[in-house]
Amino acid sequence: MPRTIELDDELAERLEGHLEEDQTLPELIEELVTIYEQSGTFADEGL
Repeated sequence: MPRTIELDDELAERLEGHLEEDQTLPELIEELVTIYEQSGTFADEGL
């Protein structure tokens, strides 16, 4: 089930500045979460 996440304008603009051509915000967020998972950052925090 899709969920809605609200971002303030400043954060949305920052994220949009990192989008690759034809990439969506959800795709970028998924990529960032994958990077954090692979680096063990979430594991360190018990997430």
